[in-house]
Amino acid sequence: MGIVGNLSPDQLQFFNSQGYLVIESFASKDEIDAMMKRMQQLLDDFDPSSTASIFSTKNQQQSTDDYFYESVEKVSYFFEEKAFGDDGNLKQPKQLSINKVGHALHEIEPAFKKFSFSEKFSSLMYSLGYKRPAILQSMYIFKQPGIGGEVVPHQDSSFLYTEPETCTGLWLALEDANIINGCLWAIPGSHKNGLVRRFVRDEDGVKFDRPSPSYDRKDFVPIDVKAGSLVVIHGDLIHQSFENQSPKSRHAYSLHVVDTDGCKWAPENWIRRKVEPEPLYVS
Repeated sequence: MGIVGNLSPDQLQFFNSQGYLVIESFASKDEIDAMMKRMQQLLDDFDPSSTASIFSTKNQQQSTDDYFYESVEKVSYFFEEKAFGDDGNLKQPKQLSINKVGHALHEIEPAFKKFSFSEKFSSLMYSLGYKRPAILQSMYIFKQPGIGGEVVPHQDSSFLYTEPETCTGLWLALEDANIINGCLWAIPGSHKNGLVRRFVRDEDGVKFDRPSPSYDRKDFVPIDVKAGSLVVIHGDLIHQSFENQSPKSRHAYSLHVVDTDGCKWAPENWIRRKVEPEPLYVS
């Protein structure tokens, strides 16, 4: 198939019809080990008393603060909702209490930047028709054993809206992800129905512009993948993940890409960068 990121006609057809695509063995063991090792070092050095910011897809309107807003160009740490006891203290070690780290790992941390700006990532985005792709955010997601929180059904374009819509999610499994430890679930073909709501920011904070539709769980299919697999997600695909009630974590590295050629970034998006993102190039 040539360069790893170059998509075949069959892969493009599947992505266009289903709204997602799994590319097995996209990341090598060395790449995964480098990112996981660096994240362990970051957590070891992190002082949990410096923030008590919590990430929640159910209550993010209440949880959003300046720390969250400023994370777009920093490496910031967000706890699980169930990480704290009634006394306000962590119930377990910080390494097992973090929900995610984001949102500029791809710009600041060399191990993540090397992978994120690799030729295979660039080739993938150009295969999808991007003219000047740029990464808007990156996240290391832990899905902690026992307390890894649910991510409710959503569309990535709700949060990263451009006109026309160009958001694509790239979700790399750093560990095996299955129905036991909280893999992704999606409604195949749901991207064809368009964007159902937007997450907007104004002087009062952030909010969705309309209530969430209700979804039937039987319409979702699990995306069970091995470590190293990349899941490419259309910005309008309805997807979610359930709580991790197993004793095994489900680490993942997630990025969101938009096209910066001929596309307008919505000013009411929650992300408001001070510096333009560096485009992805194919040499």
